[in-house]
Amino acid sequence: MTRHCFNCGWEWKLAHLPGRRDTCDECNTDLRCCRNCVHYDMIVAHQCRERRAEPVDEKDRNNYCEYFDFARRNFKKIERSEGDQTREDEAKETLRKLLGD
Repeated sequence: MTRHCFNCGWEWKLAHLPGRRDTCDECNTDLRCCRNCVHYDMIVAHQCRERRAEPVDEKDRNNYCEYFDFARRNFKKIERSEGDQTREDEAKETLRKLLGD
């Protein structure tokens, strides 16, 4: 189990928690964000299991949450083939069909 960037999997090897301005060395993503927190959970209210925490709108951006604790987990990179559409592409296609473009 390691502490790593949720976006690319770069491992955070320092003993202390990342600061608000710390970013991933590989992809420049904010490290002190909800997506890297141990309390982050997609299926609970506001996607946070810490009930005392203030709601955060942008889960992949740095914030001032005082309950942040860097999650330790195994990183699994999702491999996509050339024919696979991303969620963004699927949403754009659905909107094009809806608007008749």
